[in-house]
Amino acid sequence: MKTIQVSVVTPDGPVFEGNAKMVSAKAKSGELGILPGHIPLVAPLTISAVRVHDVDGKTQYVAVSGGFIEVRPEKVTILAEAAEIAGDIEVDRARAAKERAEQRLASNKQDSLDAARAEFALKRAMNRIDIATKR
Repeated sequence: MKTIQVSVVTPDGPVFEGNAKMVSAKAKSGELGILPGHIPLVAPLTISAVRVHDVDGKTQYVAVSGGFIEVRPEKVTILAEAAEIAGDIEVDRARAAKERAEQRLASNKQDSLDAARAEFALKRAMNRIDIATKR
């Protein structure tokens, strides 16, 4: 069975390295399904889950907070601003971040930049909580 090499990298270093039979990711233009031999492509990612379907039939979830995916026929590289494997996510910390973001959005004393930051933090926290429950 053909496989594709997968790397998820952040500014702090590699988060995931492995081989997969398929990788699924959500780009800004829509959902991507990547199999070995896929045509080369580069696309911006949204705050979402990257699903790595390994050769054993298991799916590993990686929470990514934006970034880019680079696809070559033999390798997928994800360059993310932040990324965590589902099992490494601290759910209590993510819930606390979600609550803080909701409080910031609820307060009326903020400018548009603060609101955008709070929305980003809320999306990121909700993504992390969702992925942590899929372990």
